[in-house]
Amino acid sequence: MHDTTALLVELGSVILGLGIIGRFAGRIGLSPIPLYLLAGLAFGEGGLLPLGASEEFTAVGAEIGVILLLLLLGLEYSASELVTSLKTQYPSGAVDFVLNATPGAVAALLLGWGPVGAVALAGVTWISSSGVIAKVLTDLGRLGNRETPVILGVLVIEDLSMAVYLPLLTAMLAGVGLAGGSIALLIALGTVGFVLYLALRHGRLISRAVSSDNPEMLLLVVLGLTVLVAGVAQQLQVSAAVGAFLVGIALSGEVAEGARKLLTPLRDLFAAVFFVFFGLSTNPAEIPPVLLPAALLAIVTVLTKIATGWYAARRAGIGSRGRWRAGGTLVARGEFSIVIAGLAVATEPRIGPIATAYVLILVIVGPLTARWTQPVVARIQAWRGRDGSDGKGSGEVPAARTASAEPAAPAAPAAPAEPAVQEEFVSSAD
Repeated sequence: MHDTTALLVELGSVILGLGIIGRFAGRIGLSPIPLYLLAGLAFGEGGLLPLGASEEFTAVGAEIGVILLLLLLGLEYSASELVTSLKTQYPSGAVDFVLNATPGAVAALLLGWGPVGAVALAGVTWISSSGVIAKVLTDLGRLGNRETPVILGVLVIEDLSMAVYLPLLTAMLAGVGLAGGSIALLIALGTVGFVLYLALRHGRLISRAVSSDNPEMLLLVVLGLTVLVAGVAQQLQVSAAVGAFLVGIALSGEVAEGARKLLTPLRDLFAAVFFVFFGLSTNPAEIPPVLLPAALLAIVTVLTKIATGWYAARRAGIGSRGRWRAGGTLVARGEFSIVIAGLAVATEPRIGPIATAYVLILVIVGPLTARWTQPVVARIQAWRGRDGSDGKGSGEVPAARTASAEPAAPAAPAAPAEPAVQEEFVSSAD
């Protein structure tokens, strides 16, 4: 078959298949990301039907997918929102980093991957999936909950941290020394600071220069500017993804809203291609041997993410139920973990299979923990309360047992506890 014909047939089949997969995922209420990864595994090397003619085109589409993912993410935030989040949520961001990056780094060192592998796997386990979490919050009707701004604040800090982390990782993967890595980090910090300054001081002028009443012109200008800046950022070893993210931050108001509407379908298409391409680059035969370490790492980081959300919500004065909901919602990993693994796989090929298995597990478990963490904790607390009714567990003596044990003073010991219980439920209501 002619190369062009084979390319068109393969691309048409892949895109059609992605559309069917996406519809199926929507029907069962699941994020399509794990299904895209599985599709990539099926059509990659060692899969059921390896693709050959469209591999190079798919690689370019995957690069565009990463750029559009980060651009649309940047369009969600204004510079002022980022600055406010940094001022109010930085302790939670620090706790998030320590609790969730450490397991990945330790696991990589135990597996013998060295410092570069440790930094890469630390990023994979650290960053939650903004896309999956946003969809989960929408599906569960929690956008108006008191804990939702806390969740978004943690995600904003993670996303902004990528502007520092990705250039540092890129420099390490390129094998540059301490001086080169320091220069890359300084360039990244300077670039982020400069873009935030421009967005805060001159955001309206930038948006006015890009703005157009013609949707076609707006699409071309924003997309062209983003790809150009991403290419320049890549040349400076700052990472194309970070460059796209900063372009999104610099745009605001009606321009950001219009660009978001125009680019969302393109983002969804090329992001799907990106996840498929990552699956294509992973041999399915390499996944079963790493399922156990990936599952253990997933269990540990589920607990650390829940602890992160609980701490962040507690700092914000959210009640007990909201704290557990915040923790459960932050569990999902997705696009950023795959982006990081995709960057590192050329230098440390072993990270590909374990990152794929890890993301597959948590992108499925994440929506479940978001829905069930708080109810499960409530049931456990209620069970412990009943189990401690003899005074050995919780230290409290319920009114009913007191009444049967001491008829002369039926409710005296329990009277002070009643307002406290009521107060707890009032404080945790959202």
